[in-house]
Amino acid sequence: MTTLAVTGHMDLTNGTVSLVRAALEELLKGYEPGALVGVSCIAAGTDSLFAEAVLERGGRLVVVTPARDYRARKVKLQHAELYDRLVEAASEVVVMPFDTASREAYEAAGKELLRRADRFVAVWDGVPMQPGGHGGTAATVTEARDAGLEVDVIWPEGAERG
Repeated sequence: MTTLAVTGHMDLTNGTVSLVRAALEELLKGYEPGALVGVSCIAAGTDSLFAEAVLERGGRLVVVTPARDYRARKVKLQHAELYDRLVEAASEVVVMPFDTASREAYEAAGKELLRRADRFVAVWDGVPMQPGGHGGTAATVTEARDAGLEVDVIWPEGAERG
């Protein structure tokens, strides 16, 4: 069993979505469907693309939700249908012990991803974390590497952020 967790940008351009989707499908071909677990917070963008790719590959999906109010307060209308579908398809949903989505809740969710992962997938443009910065894709990549996890970075040629 291999457990892959994901981090990545939310603000992918429309053209980049198809590039990332294809790159994720290619990466996941290397894993046996019955032995693949994907862990994601299923936010818009990378997280949901990864979750969809894991399910399409026949893997199991574990959803990590930062707080009890996350769906109501943070999931935008245009993402709600996909979010709900992914929660329904998940084999496990972990809700972090926070009432309200906050920096602390997001950091706890990130730590839960790290705790569960054998390996990390990062859809990342490679731009390093700014000095004094917190959170974000670059910070999560650094945390995963510091924890000794291998990180597969995906940023296809022509990919852009919106």
